[in-house]
Amino acid sequence: MVDLNVVCMYALIVLCIGTLPTDAFQLSSRKCEYLTPLRYNGVNRESCGPGTRRHSIGICMMTTSASSSLPVPIDGNGWPDKFPAKEHCSKCGLCETTYVSHVTEACAFLGRGMGRMHEMEQEVHGRSRHLTRTENGNDEPHFGVLHEPVRLVRGNLQSLLSPDNNYDNSNSAQWTGCVTAIAASMLQTNMVDTVVCIATSNEGDWTQPEPILARSVKDVMRGRGVKPALAPSLKVLDAIRTDPSIRRLLFCGVGCAVQAFRAIQHELGLEEVYVLGTNCADNSPTPKAAREFIQKGMKIDNSQKVRGSIAEPSIAPSCLACFDYTNGLADVVVGYMGAPLEGEMDKSYQTLAIRNAKGESMVQAATDQNLLQLGNIAMGSGASHEKFASTTVSSDSIILALTGGDVKEEGVPQWIGEALAFILTSAGPKGLNFARYSIDYHILRNYLHVLDSWGEERIIQDSPIPTYAMNIVQQYLDSDIMFAALHDKVLLQQQISKKM
Repeated sequence: MVDLNVVCMYALIVLCIGTLPTDAFQLSSRKCEYLTPLRYNGVNRESCGPGTRRHSIGICMMTTSASSSLPVPIDGNGWPDKFPAKEHCSKCGLCETTYVSHVTEACAFLGRGMGRMHEMEQEVHGRSRHLTRTENGNDEPHFGVLHEPVRLVRGNLQSLLSPDNNYDNSNSAQWTGCVTAIAASMLQTNMVDTVVCIATSNEGDWTQPEPILARSVKDVMRGRGVKPALAPSLKVLDAIRTDPSIRRLLFCGVGCAVQAFRAIQHELGLEEVYVLGTNCADNSPTPKAAREFIQKGMKIDNSQKVRGSIAEPSIAPSCLACFDYTNGLADVVVGYMGAPLEGEMDKSYQTLAIRNAKGESMVQAATDQNLLQLGNIAMGSGASHEKFASTTVSSDSIILALTGGDVKEEGVPQWIGEALAFILTSAGPKGLNFARYSIDYHILRNYLHVLDSWGEERIIQDSPIPTYAMNIVQQYLDSDIMFAALHDKVLLQQQISKKM
């Protein structure tokens, strides 16, 4: 029997793809750039310079007496071609430090990459996530290891923004400042002496984010707001290693950076390490791409239509190869995808995932300082997220390009897109169901991308996709004819390309 609700939902998505505001609905019209399959054969194979020697994995090592056997950081100006992961490098900053020698076991996009998540969760949290929903309803296959159920949370930065504190009195947090609240409270209570966070450049340009070592709440306040661009969070590792005053550290970052940090944190010799994560998806690879995405995609230049191909240059290839949307290795994660879409963003609740006892203590510090307000346990409702995710993937221009489909270059007028966004937001999955939809959509889309870009052979040989993500992919392959057909089309396109 045909489900008329599903049919109507599919028709609406096909009509509006590419026109919905990305903050309100995780749908966009995209056109894929064909990427050369990754074949990692070492790091920066060019000859080493004076005073250096070649390491066995291809890294140049300093041989001067002042810095014996220290690897030579890769010059950031050579990104991405001179970086090990090439076009799939997320520019996390690791390779721009002497810790570049750890890249093969730390990088989220080399070798097993994010396939290491299972054992890394065990090391960080004391156990890996349950691969089926637990009796208390915790959905760990989607949301990762949970110390307690996902709940709603809201920041309260008013005390920090008062004139007495001599901070910028404008609240430039993207939502209510939950991440800022936790980081500030940890400094105020001396849980940590330093916070690694991402701030805008000295010129105030959000498209060129840079990591800072924040020693005060005023420093932390520089990190307010989202910067939708790749950020080299780990670029400060050498500064941490050589500064004896840094003993207790809070690292703030997105999934790929957190994975690399977790792989080397024991090398820093710190007394205590905390990790505060955020949800992350689809960042821009360069400042120019970030500006163009905002100008064109968010209508700042008052254009009348959104081009479907805008995602081709504005989404970093590393984001299309990411399977850690929920930041599974952080102690606590602040997100947005399961939050109720009610009212203005700077007054709305976000979601909070506490993964272990350390994460619980981080949240407690913020609530004790009255900088964080905990709400109810997050709930889900609305339409089936599975059908919605599958339909969205099949209409995505990135996937249409991979499978030989008709890529939509222009969306419908903005007013129609906004009307459809309202209808879909009302009739579609809500709360945690929307979160599940968003997670499944990104996992399915990204699986098809790496299947095309890396090839089925590497996926089988290296297992670069986490078990939980492959389980979700397999569920759709087994039960969803539409997604199974897309999978077969990608493989067919590969066969055609090999014959040409």
